[in-house]
Amino acid sequence: QERRSGRRKGMKLRKSEEPLPGRAVALILLLCVSGTRAETARYSVPEEAERGSFVANIAKDLELTDKELLTRQARLVPEGEKQHFQLNQHTGDLVVRERMDREELCGQSEPCLVHFEVLLENPLQSFRTEVRLTDINDHAPVFLNKEIVLKTSESTVPGIRFLLESAQDPDVGNNSLQHYSIGSNEYFLVYTRQRSDGRRYAELVLDRDLDREQQAEITFSITAVDGGTPPRSGTALIHVVVLDINDNIPIFTRSLYKVSVMENSSQDTVVLVVSASDLDSGTNGEIVYSIVQNSVENFETFKINPKTGQIRLKKPLDYEETKTYEIDVQASDGGGLSTHCRVEVQVKDVNDNAPEVIITSLASTLSEAAPPNTVVALFNVRDRDSGDNGRTTCELTGEQPFRITLLATHPYALVTSETLDREQVEEYNVTVQVRDEGSPALSASKTLLVRLLDVNDNAPTFTQAIYTMVMRENEPAGRSLGRLSATDPVAGENALVRYALMPPPAGTLAAASFVSVDAESGTVRSLRPLDYEKVPAFEVTVRAADGGSPPLSAQAVLRVVVRDENDNAPVLLHPPPDNSAAGELVPRWAPSGYLVIKVVAVDADAGQNAWLSYELAKATEPGLFRGGLHSGEVRTARAVSERDAPRQRLIVLVRDRGQPSRSATATLAVALVDDFYDAFHQLDQDPASGQQPQVAEEEMLTTYLITSLACVSSLFLLTVVGLTANTLCKARVWAELSPPFPSCYADGDFASDGMGAGGTDTLSPAYRYEMCLTSGSGRSEFRFLRPVLP
Repeated sequence: QERRSGRRKGMKLRKSEEPLPGRAVALILLLCVSGTRAETARYSVPEEAERGSFVANIAKDLELTDKELLTRQARLVPEGEKQHFQLNQHTGDLVVRERMDREELCGQSEPCLVHFEVLLENPLQSFRTEVRLTDINDHAPVFLNKEIVLKTSESTVPGIRFLLESAQDPDVGNNSLQHYSIGSNEYFLVYTRQRSDGRRYAELVLDRDLDREQQAEITFSITAVDGGTPPRSGTALIHVVVLDINDNIPIFTRSLYKVSVMENSSQDTVVLVVSASDLDSGTNGEIVYSIVQNSVENFETFKINPKTGQIRLKKPLDYEETKTYEIDVQASDGGGLSTHCRVEVQVKDVNDNAPEVIITSLASTLSEAAPPNTVVALFNVRDRDSGDNGRTTCELTGEQPFRITLLATHPYALVTSETLDREQVEEYNVTVQVRDEGSPALSASKTLLVRLLDVNDNAPTFTQAIYTMVMRENEPAGRSLGRLSATDPVAGENALVRYALMPPPAGTLAAASFVSVDAESGTVRSLRPLDYEKVPAFEVTVRAADGGSPPLSAQAVLRVVVRDENDNAPVLLHPPPDNSAAGELVPRWAPSGYLVIKVVAVDADAGQNAWLSYELAKATEPGLFRGGLHSGEVRTARAVSERDAPRQRLIVLVRDRGQPSRSATATLAVALVDDFYDAFHQLDQDPASGQQPQVAEEEMLTTYLITSLACVSSLFLLTVVGLTANTLCKARVWAELSPPFPSCYADGDFASDGMGAGGTDTLSPAYRYEMCLTSGSGRSEFRFLRPVLP
C-alpha cells in the first residue's frame, strides 16, 4: 500500500456513521475550518471481501493515537451516495462495510478505485483516500455459442487462419481469459492473440490439406482458460464443414475502420458502413456481413445489415460507461469463405449530466452562540461528465450569514460567516447552487434548513440531597441497589441528564470501586461483594450533568449501608481451639451446680448473627453435667458420686442465630479426682482416646519384645543391686537427719496463701490441700498430698 497524507499534531477525530439529525450540536460546535491540503492515500482490498474485513489502519497512517482518533471524531465521507467502507474510531481500522463486486462497480475498467475522504474535526482536516478493488477469479470464461460452425473449402491451403468467437470473462488482469486450446485433431491448431485493449481471441490455423472425400466434417472442442489460481475454463464445440473448391475469399477495403460517435446519438443511428468484395461469381461471390460476438457489450449495442454492411446502434451510448468499442466484422461469401476487419468506435462526451449536490453531513440545528467558521454542513458536488462538462462551480444564493469553504478537492463545507442571533432570525433556508462549464451549462441546487437553538442556562437538580441505599454483605456484583433521579427544566438535549461518580479525595476509601451508576438511568449497581466486617458503610459523591455545552451539573451524596450476613462462624477463645481436648479437674465431693469450666467464644458478625448460644451436645454421662445457654458455663447437674467414671468427655456446641446458623465445638476432658496424685494420673491419659493408650502400649511391647527378653537377665541383676544399695543409703540418711516425728502445718499457716478455686478456677473454694513436710525437706519433693475435706 502506498500513502501520502498531510498531518498535524493534536488532531482529534469524529465518530462516523451516525444519522444526520443525531449529530446535531455535537458535530458543529467549536469546529474551526482551517485551510488544508489533501493528498491521496492508497490501499487495496480484494473484491467480494467479507463484511468487516481489514483494509488498513488509518490511525497508524495518520500518525494518530486511538485516543486522538476518537476525540477528533474521525469519519469517512464517500465520494458517492453509497458508503462501502467503515472506520472503527476506537482502533483506527478501516474495514469493509459490505461485500463489493468489482465487475458490478467497474465492469472491465482497470484499476477499479473507490474514493472517499477521511474527515477529522476540531480542528477540521481531510485526507483523500482511494481503495483499489483487486480482482479475484470468480468468473469462468463462457462462450456465447456452445457450437461454432466453420465452413472451409477443401482447397484451403495450410496456414490459413480462422477467427473464432471469443469467450467472455468479466474478470480482469491475470484472472481474465489467457489462452485457448483445442481438442486433439489432425488438421487444426489454435493460437491465442491479443487485441490492443488487452482482450485475447483465438485464431484457428489449418495445419494440413483438407480432403472432403476422406472427411467432410471435422468436430473438436475448444477450451478457454483464465489465469486464476486455480484456473477456470469454458468449452465450446467447433464443427468444421469442408466445402468444395471456392478459390477466392472476400477482401475488405480496409482492415481497420475508425469512427467517432456522439454519446447522445439516438437508437438506429448509422455508425459506419463496411465494404468487402469477392472476385468469384454466383453464390461464391455473394457476401454476407456479420458481427463476430467478441463481447456482450458489442452484441447489445451494435447491429449490422448482412447485405449492405451498414452498422447501426441498437441502443443509445453513454460515455460515462464505455468510451471505446472494438467490433470484429466478418464477410463471408456463398462458398463459405470469410475474412474479417476491425472497427473502432470512439464515443464523444456531451454535457448530458447535470451536477449533483450530495449532502454528507448536515446540522439541522445550530446554537446561537456558535462562533464564526462553525461547520453547518459538509457536501460533495459530482458531475459524471468529463473535461469542461465535468468542471463545476458552487455558490450560495441570497445574503445570509454563511459561506462555502473548499476543504480539499472534496468535500465542501458550509460554515457560518458571522455571529448569529436567534432573537432576530430563528431559522435559515440556505440554497446551494452548482453549475458546470459545459455548453450549454447545466445547474442544480439544494436547500438546507438550519434552525437556531438557545444556549444552556439551567443546571440539573437532584430530588434528594442524600440518597441512602442498602446492600447485603457478600451480595454478587451487578445487583441493583436503587436509582438516582435528577431533573433539568430545559428541553431537548440540554435536558438529557447523565450521572457519574466523583473521584474520592486522596487518602480516603476508594468507594467508587464498590458501586457504579448507569450514566443514563441513574441506576446504582454493586461492582463487587463487600465484607461487613471491613466496610459497614461508605459514602460517595454523585454528579449529574446535562447535555448542554458547556454542561451544567449538580452533586448529591450517596450513602450505602452494608447489611450484615451470617458469614462468620463462632471462634473459641477458651478453651483454646488448637488443643485437641482441654483437661479440667472436678473433685468427687463436688455438689450440684459446681462450675467445671466457662466456654468463651466470639463471632465477628453483628446483630443476631453474633448472638451465641451454648449447649452440651455430648457427654460421657449425660445426666452429670449441664451447660448454660447464654453464659457458656458448664456445671454439674447433680452431685458427683463414686459410681461416676473417673474420666468424662464433654462436647460443647456454640451456635449463632444467623440464617443459616453457624457453629463451633469445644471438646473438654474432665477428671473426677480424690487428690492431686489421682488428678495427675488421670490427666496423663487422654479420656477421649478410651482404650487407645492400652492398645498403643501393647503394640509398643510387641515391637520391643525381643529386645526386652534379651536384656531381662541383666536388668534383673542390676535392679536387685540397685534396690539393696538404695535401702542402705536411705536408712543411714534417715538416722542422721530426720526428727522422730514429722510436723504437719495447720490450715492457719496457709491462710494468706491458700489456693482458692473460686471465680474462674476449676476447683471449688472449699477444696484446699494440706501439705505435710519434714523439717529437712527443703531440698526434697512433696512426700504426701491429701485433700482436706470439710
